[in-house]
Amino acid sequence: MEARITQGLSGLGLTPPPGAAARLAEYGRLLLEQNQVMNLTAITDPDQVVDLHFLDSAALLTLGLDFRGKSLIDVGTGAGFPGLPLKLLEPTLELTLLDSLGKRVHWLETVCEALSLDGITCLHARAEEQALLPGFRDSFDFAASRAVASLELLCELCLPYVRPGGRFLAMKSVDSGPETDRAARAIAKLGGRLLPSVDYAIPGTQVRHRVVVVEKLSSTPKGYPRRWAKIQKAPL
Repeated sequence: MEARITQGLSGLGLTPPPGAAARLAEYGRLLLEQNQVMNLTAITDPDQVVDLHFLDSAALLTLGLDFRGKSLIDVGTGAGFPGLPLKLLEPTLELTLLDSLGKRVHWLETVCEALSLDGITCLHARAEEQALLPGFRDSFDFAASRAVASLELLCELCLPYVRPGGRFLAMKSVDSGPETDRAARAIAKLGGRLLPSVDYAIPGTQVRHRVVVVEKLSSTPKGYPRRWAKIQKAPL
């Protein structure tokens, strides 16, 4: 695993900090071990964990954005993607991992402890509720999500966390153009604007993915995000 991680990061043009590849490999080992008793990932091949989780997450570091010393909230983090690989590769990042499932959050806490990571908050909460709280609303340099929800729904969940001048990074498939077009109205309503999306290839594979980049222009208007049932029933 470690050798494949190092090779893949090199293919992305990234130089990991000392020990980062080994810690990512240990993270992968812990993930596959826990996955035997908890549903964390459908990917069980170690090489594919490297390619489709670690390198896919690390691709955010190739966008030309400066993550050094910045704050990022990973909304719907699941097993820790993309947040934990980003933290391991950029240790100065102040990271919040948010998920609505308590047992996943507890496992992430044990992983952070096992990897001796600090500067991480593991938060068991619903995204649409936590975004209403002081200290979270309009507060982060970056929000990121690999969640499978449609972009217009994701924007209402994630964009309220981002400070004006920050970015929301939505990790999507390369055929997400129509979905992105549909989300333009919601993005404007929530205080953001679409920037050019970025497509990337995962080294050593035929897989191509896309990052939809949304710039936060102004504070999110009061009343958003709405309750999840309303978001689903009546997308912006």
